[in-house]
Amino acid sequence: MDSKRSYRTMLYIGLAGILGALARFGFSTIWNPSTEIVFPWGTFFCNLAGCLLLGFLVFTDKLRIPAQLQMAITTGFIGSFTTFSTFSYETVNMLRQGHMILAFLYVLGSLWGGLLITWLGIRLAKSIQGGNLS
Repeated sequence: MDSKRSYRTMLYIGLAGILGALARFGFSTIWNPSTEIVFPWGTFFCNLAGCLLLGFLVFTDKLRIPAQLQMAITTGFIGSFTTFSTFSYETVNMLRQGHMILAFLYVLGSLWGGLLITWLGIRLAKSIQGGNLS
């Protein structure tokens, strides 16, 4: 990859990252309108939506997305839209506040929900392409 193309790819990833971060902020603001909310619905739904989108985009060829754009969406947008660090902080915070069951459900729902949603994204991509759904 030549340096001009490399810089362009980095610019696309950076711009998509800005959009992903702003989208996550907006999503979290809508789903967590108050700092007193116990269950972090905003982060939970951002992470699951990111899993679906990533699973779909990585396994679809039919959309013929240029490599630079796919990298911008997956690494830039989805990378900043989803957040493991906030998920970890929110889990620890729930545990510190004594919300053990909610913390457990958050971890379980995030992990297993993320895996399931990623798998569904892959299935959706393969079904659009007419491929094997396994």
